[in-house]
Amino acid sequence: MDKVRVGVLGIGRGQSMIHYAKQAGNAQLVAICDYYEEGLQNLKRELNDPSITYYLSFDDFINHPMDAVVLANYATEHAPFAMKALKKGLHVFSEVLPVQTLKEAIELIETIEETHKIYAYGENYCYMPAVREMKRLYQEGKLGSFEYGEGEYIHNCEPIWADITYGDKHHWRNRMYATFYSTHSIGPLISITQLKPVSVVGFELPYWSRAKRMGKLWGTAGIEMITLENGAIIKSVHGDLGKNSIWFSIYGSKGRIESAREDAQCGDIERVYVNLDSEEGKHDSTVVTYEPKELHHERAKDFGHGGSDYYAMYHFIEKILGHDAEIIDIYQALDMFLPGLFAYRSILDGNQPKKIPNLRYKEERDLYRHDVACTDPKIAQDQLLPCYSKGNPEVSHEVYESLKMTYESKKKTHQ
Repeated sequence: MDKVRVGVLGIGRGQSMIHYAKQAGNAQLVAICDYYEEGLQNLKRELNDPSITYYLSFDDFINHPMDAVVLANYATEHAPFAMKALKKGLHVFSEVLPVQTLKEAIELIETIEETHKIYAYGENYCYMPAVREMKRLYQEGKLGSFEYGEGEYIHNCEPIWADITYGDKHHWRNRMYATFYSTHSIGPLISITQLKPVSVVGFELPYWSRAKRMGKLWGTAGIEMITLENGAIIKSVHGDLGKNSIWFSIYGSKGRIESAREDAQCGDIERVYVNLDSEEGKHDSTVVTYEPKELHHERAKDFGHGGSDYYAMYHFIEKILGHDAEIIDIYQALDMFLPGLFAYRSILDGNQPKKIPNLRYKEERDLYRHDVACTDPKIAQDQLLPCYSKGNPEVSHEVYESLKMTYESKKKTHQ
């Protein structure tokens, strides 16, 4: 096989993966699926490629002759679609998040184990230049033993909330909980260290005015304090605070490595600051800063998120082709996701520590096979959790109407 035949579900977030499959030498875009017919037709005219087939039905889409699918649909719906695709004999690249519930996590793990197909979690923040360089230096032993780390994913989504929720009161983004969308901040630290999380304490910032203006029902931001298997601790913060920040910092027995702050205006996630000793306890370091560049840097920089969208797809395709590749498998994907899930249970229990199960082992899976607790009424049923620990806030109908009008007006402008 010279090229992997790829289908993409979701024309919104999927644009980057469509771009990759059209441009890369190791993939061929053969099918695109989305329930939004107007958008699908617009994309068909834009691409003007008769070799691509377009689908409104996912069940029809996965019957198309292809090797792999990209799931760029709603973040709460990746697991059911992934399992359908895997059972059809397709490799799966899943956008964030991997699952919504523990029951889904166990079913997805066992589907992957049964089908022996490749599953890659698309946590693109793990492929950002600074994160990749931090991982390389750590794995070479330059940092020494890992002791502490911090990850931030602060994205003030208020300016784009109408665009990404359509003014829909029941959109998943309005109904998640504060620590749900956490793998952008946790994931890179897990990827760098390759250590498993064992327990977590969660915190939730209050439901402030920004959240109410946006019509969402969850606290402004979530925080996780996660203990890893070696006793080290990582701190993760993510949510809708006022100013954006993507930042990572790791401490070891031989010093510190971190990415640039966005406000420093010097490359942020493309720049590292390295402050390391040659030996433990020697204290002979000076700060070195630079912008690391990988093999495909020039090609990757045309893709989103600091080029990481390119590398996430590149490694997935290379894995299918049987080449050396660094994908995030389902077990590590859950190491990145479960701390956020259990952090919210910690919050609901007065910030008590919660043990994080290792779902690599059947005996730990068996404890959670019927656990569907989440904030989605369709899935949770009698295990439904509130979106905010103090109870779901009341949001006026006018907020959603205003957001819907904003979305519709922007949509007309771009037609």
